[in-house]
Amino acid sequence: MRQWFRDVFTAVFTVAQGMAITLRYWIQTYDPKRRTFTEQFEYPELPVPVAPRYRGFHRYDLTTCIACDQCAKACPVDCIYIGKQRVEGAKGFQVTNFTIDYSKCMFCALCVEPCPVDCIFMGATHDLSCYSRDGCIVDFSRLPVDVAWGRATLNPTAVAQSKVIAKPVHGGPNQA
Repeated sequence: MRQWFRDVFTAVFTVAQGMAITLRYWIQTYDPKRRTFTEQFEYPELPVPVAPRYRGFHRYDLTTCIACDQCAKACPVDCIYIGKQRVEGAKGFQVTNFTIDYSKCMFCALCVEPCPVDCIFMGATHDLSCYSRDGCIVDFSRLPVDVAWGRATLNPTAVAQSKVIAKPVHGGPNQA
């Protein structure tokens, strides 16, 4: 019985000791002028500032892609899928789809380096929230032109609308 009371006392004492340390750091770092995240950054109307080397969701320039599959080969988790077909009477391929599965992607940026024409690069977008796993699969060839060409940021609304479009927006630089 004595051991049980010792264990209870030790448990209560260690929890109180941990709470005292937490309270001490809270008092030291308390700032009454600190605002909430949404007051400070006005998210989502204004984007949150990110570091210059931040690796967010990809930006992809569909007009310069030559469908060489180098980015897909370099991806360690195989989350990049490139659909292509040979162009009749011309040299090269036509990009039919360029899909990245963000439920697999670990944002390592290993797909950026091997691209010979620099058509894929890491963007500054950090939020692509969705309600299903289907929303995490982004086909850049079906996105609106500004987003697909890398002129605008990737956003959940554009991704949702791209799933409704029946045909790809642009086939790439070798489109006939």
